[in-house]
Amino acid sequence: MIKISPEDVDKRLSFDNPWWDSTHSDEPAYRDFPSRSYFAPFYDLATNRSFRRAIILMGPRRVGKTVILHQTIHQLLENGTPGNTILFLSLETPIYTDTALETFVRRFQERFNHPEEKELTIFFDEIQYLREWEVHLKSLVDSFPHIRFIASGSAAAALRLKSRESGAGRFTEFLLPPLTFAEYLDFIEREHELIDFSDPNQVKARNITELNEEFLNYLNYGGYPEAVFNKIIRKESGRFIKSDIIDKVLLRDLPPLYGIRDIQELNRLFTTLAYNTGNEVTLEELSQSSGVSKTTLSRYLEYLEAAFLIRRVRRIDQNARHFQRATSFKIYLTNPSMRAALFGTPAEDDQSMGALAETALFSQWFHLPEIVDHIYYARWQSGEIDLVALSPATQKPSWATEVKWSDRPAKDKKALRHLAVFKAKHPSMDHFEVTTRTIQGVTQVGENLTVVLVPTSLAVYQVGKFILHTKHRTQADQP
Repeated sequence: MIKISPEDVDKRLSFDNPWWDSTHSDEPAYRDFPSRSYFAPFYDLATNRSFRRAIILMGPRRVGKTVILHQTIHQLLENGTPGNTILFLSLETPIYTDTALETFVRRFQERFNHPEEKELTIFFDEIQYLREWEVHLKSLVDSFPHIRFIASGSAAAALRLKSRESGAGRFTEFLLPPLTFAEYLDFIEREHELIDFSDPNQVKARNITELNEEFLNYLNYGGYPEAVFNKIIRKESGRFIKSDIIDKVLLRDLPPLYGIRDIQELNRLFTTLAYNTGNEVTLEELSQSSGVSKTTLSRYLEYLEAAFLIRRVRRIDQNARHFQRATSFKIYLTNPSMRAALFGTPAEDDQSMGALAETALFSQWFHLPEIVDHIYYARWQSGEIDLVALSPATQKPSWATEVKWSDRPAKDKKALRHLAVFKAKHPSMDHFEVTTRTIQGVTQVGENLTVVLVPTSLAVYQVGKFILHTKHRTQADQP
């Protein structure tokens, strides 16, 4: 049997790293992709050598992780970093299989006669394809203090689990989420056409009808950059999202990681959850509808959350108290496009639009852990509020949002009476927001409650924009 020769590996390395040749630069296939809003904070983190850690770029499939790595390389080269100090490896490349990471590092140093103290940057794309990658990467961080290691992978559950188990103090995680609605509008170059920034105190929609049309497109396919830019994929977005994203996570990523034997059982559960996104469920109901035992069900829910497919939200009562034995919770898809992929694209008047609008708004918050970890829904005998944020310090409510795909709240104050009940319990709360379909303004409920009305599409845009600004301010400072 003929074995792969070191010369063949070197040829492949040269192919994957065209910037080693002074007559070439970065990989041309990625030059035409626009930068995501997450690029700037990621680049700042990747190039900050004040701390000695590997950067782990994780996130769902098809959100642009490989692209952001190549854009980082391009920016390094543009800023004067010598090409022969940058190594890029995609570990799903068959010729690299079963080769230790340290072997690549040593070969790279020897090829260019780099001394041990030379500052280098090494990228490992799709690192989850290497068995026990976390052990190897931790060893590299300890052994090569002058090298910045950056790894990425699509098996987000595996990356997060192994990163936190074995990489404490050695790895810094960076989550790249699906596109926010704000990013989507920027990518299709309609943000400034549809959003009015003229009033510094209030962002408005220039044309709410067209903004809602784009919001509907976003619900159908807008969470994935490839679907936004590729007309062929966009026409077959359901098949693309299901086969390339959902199925690969359920059928390939999760089973070997957690030893799941009944893949169809997991698939049935996820289908049930996706159909019920934005709704309250119980373990009993889920067990009956999916055919999964409650014991197994609890484990599966943890796995699906670790894979960034779903998020559970806990319930509080009108006094903002938690339940000691929580039997019910809300389920949200982390990207509403997944529901359209499984059950068809919704029309603007479909019954499912209310739950999808709520899912879209929550999915924006999902990518800011310091906030989303403190978001609950409130339900009591006479009312319910979709999203309530509790202060981490005091556990008291700080803001509340009711999501409606209807203009009724602006015309019928009876629809807002439950907010007045909640306000009476928490008089210090000063921000209550209700989303509508088209109406923006303010309405007064009784003497003590002022409710801000915002079209749902605009509210989703604003949350996404806020999150992007927050990422820019804070991410690069977190080692």
